[in-house]
Amino acid sequence: MRLITLITTGGTIEKTYDEGSGELENRHSVVHRMLRRLRLTDTHINVIELMHKDSITLTNEDRRRIAETVHAVGGTVDLATETAGVVVLHGTDTLDRTGRWLHKAIWQPRVPIVLTGAMRTYEMTRTYALQNLTEAIFATGILTPGIYCVAHGQVLPFPNVRKDRSRSTFVATEPGEAIESIDSVSETPDANANSNAD
Repeated sequence: MRLITLITTGGTIEKTYDEGSGELENRHSVVHRMLRRLRLTDTHINVIELMHKDSITLTNEDRRRIAETVHAVGGTVDLATETAGVVVLHGTDTLDRTGRWLHKAIWQPRVPIVLTGAMRTYEMTRTYALQNLTEAIFATGILTPGIYCVAHGQVLPFPNVRKDRSRSTFVATEPGEAIESIDSVSETPDANANSNAD
């Protein structure tokens, strides 16, 4: 039996509609509903509901918590567990920042660590949320240890990943292309981020 640890952090992929306010909000995880739709032979998914936040509100402290959780479940060489892979369900607005953070914080991954999300909530009719989650789980079984973004049928290794807002997907950065350093990630939410594009 293969054990995968799935860490949920929130993001649009897990937002649910609040009839009272008329808004999509991160109130609770919907990942268990998503997993019930999958047939995962000889695979057990251990879900850790770490936080329920839109990724534009994530702070460096939140990213530290994500890194500490990845370490605690056996994502690094200095702590072996039964986990064969780690999936981090994350909002897409700052998924690339968190991936770079993990790439710097986890210098020797023991297993594939895969970040994924969706720009449309799972509850929407026309969404690829379940596709991206399925691809991420599958990727943990075929990738070598490292930190990756898996979405829309592609695998991109960190740190050279960025969100392409014009194409609504993630892309590999070009050689020499400037990307935001994790050292410049603010401790407060990014006021310039587009919360509708998460």
